[in-house]
Amino acid sequence: MSDKNHIHNPVHHHHHHHDHSYHETEGSIKSAFFLNLTFTIIEIIGGIFTNSIAILSDAIHDLGDTIAIGSAWIFEKVSYKERDRKFSYGYRRFSPFAALINLIILLSGSLYIISQSIPRLLNPETVDSQGMIIFAILGVIFNGLAVLKLVGNKNSANMQTVMLHLMEDVLGWIAVLVGAILIHYTGYLILDPILSLGIAFYILFNAIKNFKNILPIFLQAVPKNINQQEIEKELKEINGVTEIHDLHSWSLDGEYNIVTVHLVISDDTKVDEIIRIKDEAREILTHEGQEHYTIEIEFESEICKFTDC
Repeated sequence: MSDKNHIHNPVHHHHHHHDHSYHETEGSIKSAFFLNLTFTIIEIIGGIFTNSIAILSDAIHDLGDTIAIGSAWIFEKVSYKERDRKFSYGYRRFSPFAALINLIILLSGSLYIISQSIPRLLNPETVDSQGMIIFAILGVIFNGLAVLKLVGNKNSANMQTVMLHLMEDVLGWIAVLVGAILIHYTGYLILDPILSLGIAFYILFNAIKNFKNILPIFLQAVPKNINQQEIEKELKEINGVTEIHDLHSWSLDGEYNIVTVHLVISDDTKVDEIIRIKDEAREILTHEGQEHYTIEIEFESEICKFTDC
């Protein structure tokens, strides 16, 4: 590569430190993990004691949640590692990967709950409604505390999925509490498996919905908060830019966005003008929500192989 090309094909790396954010997130997810693990053990015992498929189903779900939150804790920690020779963009992609694992756990747990609940619809079994009420109250308290620990730390796809787990748990236990009270006063045992199915289908619905949010990240779709047409329009308006092409934007984890673009300038553009054009382009890309950008400067006489991209 000639010196001229080297000067006029700059790569700008925009880097942020996330130490403070990481320690906040790690502390929150660590607390949520141990709260969930403790209560999972309690509710497994409680589900057996009360003979409630609703509580046992939620125990299986919470066990999955504990594994999911544990994996989220590990992968969230990995995702904040600095880039190296193996992962040149860093480890942020591990965060949505953890979210994907968590969704698989949610889906598997929901299908298991459904398979265990359907037989009880046909043949309801006696349950200890008073015990169900006690464990449901404990469920709301424990999972509510876990949710509070994560409030304000749900920007990444991984943390959003963990919050989804815990919010579902809280709503599930509220449903179990209402159901247990109704069983206690009406004696309708069929409400127990009906609650289980309701919880399972609610989890399935939200897991599929969240999967639709994670999938575009893996497929490197343009982030929802990025308007490529607006970026293209603003870059074209920079004085000295005659054309732009090969504009690509994607996200590593749902919040850290990357863009690459080629800016075409006239052959007689001076060095100080090139520097000004690059500075203006950086300002536009930063303002439009891009965290990391690569700007290639081309002269009109150059032939670019990517003009159709």
